[in-house]
Amino acid sequence: MIKPEELKSLSAAGLLRWTNHVLIRMIQRGISIDDIVFALQNGEIIEQYHDDYPYPSCLVLAAMLNNDFLHIVCGLGEGELWLITAYRPSPKEWSADFRVRKGIGI
Repeated sequence: MIKPEELKSLSAAGLLRWTNHVLIRMIQRGISIDDIVFALQNGEIIEQYHDDYPYPSCLVLAAMLNNDFLHIVCGLGEGELWLITAYRPSPKEWSADFRVRKGIGI
């Protein structure tokens, strides 16, 4: 289980592994490195994926300073946070507070 303190301490120490996938998605979606670091420092873990390969991962939700919301998927392994993807959650797929995925037909 990834703990919020781990997100904060590893991101503050700069122990972030930027995958090609997250970098491409950040460019496509207009998300900056500062946005990611802010989200990791101030966000909350809303889902845990214990069985992800190669490392356990989680979904982080952050309310950004511009009143936007950001989701980041990151894994914890080898003393680093592996950044997998980042996106702005869609109201069509998520609850109004972006914490719960909507089910089919909702």
